[in-house]
Amino acid sequence: MQEITIDIIGNENIEEVMDEIMKRYGQEILHLVYSYVKNKAVAEDLTQEIFIKCYKAYPTFNKKSKLRTWVWRIAINHCKDYLKSWYNKNVIVTEEESTNTSTNGETIEQTLIQKDEDHRLVSAVMNLPIKYREVIYLYYYEELLIKEIALLIEKKESTVKTRLKRAKELLKDSLEE
Repeated sequence: MQEITIDIIGNENIEEVMDEIMKRYGQEILHLVYSYVKNKAVAEDLTQEIFIKCYKAYPTFNKKSKLRTWVWRIAINHCKDYLKSWYNKNVIVTEEESTNTSTNGETIEQTLIQKDEDHRLVSAVMNLPIKYREVIYLYYYEELLIKEIALLIEKKESTVKTRLKRAKELLKDSLEE
């Protein structure tokens, strides 16, 4: 994805900048947040809160990092704060899953088998401890480099590599059961 280049001159319209940021990064931030909270409704709410934080903090953005990295850092920190919050620990949020039907000419059996396998994989990933889940998500789903992941989660590259290796082992063990 191409990085947004915005010159901070002081006379740009912050609403236009935020509109462009939300268009470019909104969906991926939503996916990232969902990987932390495992609930679509909560993820949508947190994503809105993240963009409000970005809006308020934008004047302090100093261009030392890419804009995308800056937004992701805010999102990750917000998710971690939410996971530690009283609300998350004491309020149970329910979510109804919608079902999709296949129209690609696949048989019902193939669709059900694929859906079951996908569900098992997603469940296995979502059941990983957060430190493993986030590196799996960022590496495989967002296709970030280990160096970029290290920058985002503020850990050494060797730590990211170790967490990826351990996460894969945990997933393998979980899926073989």
